[in-house]
Amino acid sequence: MSQATLCSDRVLVNDWHVIADLANLAPDRSFQTRLLGVALDIRSDDGAVWRVVREDDSAPVTVACRYGFLWACLGVPERDIPFVPEAGEGDRYLVTGGSIAVRASGLRAVENFLDLGHLPFVHAGTLGEEPHTEVAPYNVRVTEADEILATECRFFQPFASPSAQGGFMVDYVYKVLRPYTVALYKSNSVHKHRSDVIVLFVQPVDEENCVAHPLLCYVKDGTGEAAIRGFMQLIFAQDKPILENQLPKRLPLDPRAETPIRADAVSVHYRRWLRDHAVSYGAIPARL
Repeated sequence: MSQATLCSDRVLVNDWHVIADLANLAPDRSFQTRLLGVALDIRSDDGAVWRVVREDDSAPVTVACRYGFLWACLGVPERDIPFVPEAGEGDRYLVTGGSIAVRASGLRAVENFLDLGHLPFVHAGTLGEEPHTEVAPYNVRVTEADEILATECRFFQPFASPSAQGGFMVDYVYKVLRPYTVALYKSNSVHKHRSDVIVLFVQPVDEENCVAHPLLCYVKDGTGEAAIRGFMQLIFAQDKPILENQLPKRLPLDPRAETPIRADAVSVHYRRWLRDHAVSYGAIPARL
């Protein structure tokens, strides 16, 4: 492997990334994957303790298990795994949504997740429909915790979740936690005063390929885990071909590269935030 394909962004190398859904791993059977251009080999004797080594030099990799996933850090962790408080609430389903390989930059996958404007066109009949295509103004800011927060996002959805009995105006809140991690809080279809939480942990396989690992924290409303997982996989199956046909595959960070509109406010903040954090892996850096 060429060294040019490896990641040199400190903020990524010294952070945690999901590398596998634990449900896809089995004792005494190796599992191969890649993270930031590095080939990894995953093994366990008992299914409780997992060992991960780099295939290029056989060096051990720091790992941990949380939320039903196996996590890895190629460098020295500078902070903990992202905290999802809703995952500890007893009245929620905690479901891993399946690991979906996508032939596009992981940064593209995060930005697509943030895109309200595509809902009525790509997800017609579920997360949106015509003529409800206008994205109303919403607020975006960077918080004191250095996360991007988009609030007051509202969109009509005819079938917002597996438990939905009809269309309604859904309240959305987006939070970008890390360059490759984004959370969505959306109104539960039954308990509308509470929010279901979907966290997308994106594994940057290399600069133009990723694996999306959704974590679904849904308020228990009689839906069931299989229906929740199936709905997420249906939605992502609609996004996947759109993502894979976007050109360029890496995310341009130059504000002049792709013309934004008002509905893209959170995307504009995301790209600027990536530039401010010196994230270049999976991106096309802005021209000086």
